[in-house]
Amino acid sequence: MSEKTVKPVSAKVSKMPFKGHVYNVTTETGNLFVEDILVHNSGGLGTPPHLRVEPGMIHRSSGGVLFLDEIATLSPKAQQELLTAMQEKKYSITGQSELSSGAMTRTEPVPCDFVLVAAGNYNDLRKVHPALRSRIRGYGYELYMNVDMPDTEENQFKIVQFVAQEIKKDGKIPHFSSEAVEEIIFEARKRADHKGKLTLKLRDLGGLVRAAGDLAKAKGHGVVLLEDIKQAKMSARTLEQQMVDKMIEMKRDYDVYLSKGSAVGRVNGLAVMSDTSAGMILPIEAEIAPASSKSEGRIIATGKLGEIAKEAVQNVSALIKKISGKDISTRDLHIQFLQTYEGVEGDSASVSVATAVISALEGIPIKQSLAMTGSLSVRGEVLPVGGVTGKVQAAILAGFKEVIIPKANLQDVVLPKSELAKIKIIPVSGLNEVLKNSFETGRKKNTFLVSLEKLFKEFPKIKEKISKPAIE
Repeated sequence: MSEKTVKPVSAKVSKMPFKGHVYNVTTETGNLFVEDILVHNSGGLGTPPHLRVEPGMIHRSSGGVLFLDEIATLSPKAQQELLTAMQEKKYSITGQSELSSGAMTRTEPVPCDFVLVAAGNYNDLRKVHPALRSRIRGYGYELYMNVDMPDTEENQFKIVQFVAQEIKKDGKIPHFSSEAVEEIIFEARKRADHKGKLTLKLRDLGGLVRAAGDLAKAKGHGVVLLEDIKQAKMSARTLEQQMVDKMIEMKRDYDVYLSKGSAVGRVNGLAVMSDTSAGMILPIEAEIAPASSKSEGRIIATGKLGEIAKEAVQNVSALIKKISGKDISTRDLHIQFLQTYEGVEGDSASVSVATAVISALEGIPIKQSLAMTGSLSVRGEVLPVGGVTGKVQAAILAGFKEVIIPKANLQDVVLPKSELAKIKIIPVSGLNEVLKNSFETGRKKNTFLVSLEKLFKEFPKIKEKISKPAIE
């Protein structure tokens, strides 16, 4: 509008209470001041971005709710400014760039009284500014959102309802047959990675629903069938799962791991990538050598290990000294995680490390047709680990005939009957059971196990109920 048509703002209007809206009326030659809020905004329609006065989300949400997802991704400076806005309930509108230390445009403080709802991953809590988090705890609530729910009939119906909602939301894919819906429920059970649970990571599950629907539509099916779901699971695999497939293929082609015969000091461990659904083979080798130091022997582990993995190796050494009954102070124990370019974190390889080292110390060969996973306590107890379904799947894909897992994890294995038929799952609760099942039969093994059983009688036995793994 023309500047000549602009009427002065009366004193009466300028004193009116702020209603939660900010108006920026720009003329051809400059600013129109509204309610004494906008104090500077030079130029007309061609005003550069850093000189414009535009309300941010904290101003737009005044009187309402401001939702921030992935709050930990905010820079520390931005979190401090958010805290200031929450405390003062007003904040100036500026033309400041995120990369700038100052601003060429700044208004008087504008009301921004809002309720903050923030979300983020548990692992990112350390990135949240302590003062901001203290404010949240002091004047609000912190809630942990479950990633799974009990596997009950009521919650299974909620998964069915979710499938129907995804179909309606898409608007193009057909409805699902009862067998296809049951397969989605089974997949929700599998992805929970915990016995008696269904996953609440519905975004990923929704991707499978839409992929299966697209396949059924392309085939001209009136409804989505079970075969469409199974095909969709292959085409909708995550990048991590596809990467693991390639790594397993490469390691098999170049004999990085063995799936036949036997070898001393060599174990096929199992691990998972970051999303816990993609299992991978973790070959481990152990070798004994004269100590490089005159004072004492050392444990030398290589393979890009994280802090927890390093601590697990150290804990295993204490148990090995007791089991072997040998003076290893004059020898170095070399432990190598073969071709672990992506790194190793966690303690789920500690059972594999102990088996490899004891094999090297005693000269007893290990079956290479077997893979294993499990956390080991300093008393020789095999403790549960995460991602066990993905690990068992990786063992099947790699061609192993047997897999050792913690007894407590047996019900966490959720796989179709067709896959479970390809491998023998051996649940164990102690290291003595691991060695009994992994060592090749022979005189050395029999002699060693006799002495080992006497040692383990000193430890309290772990009594657990063994159940079958979940199947379709």
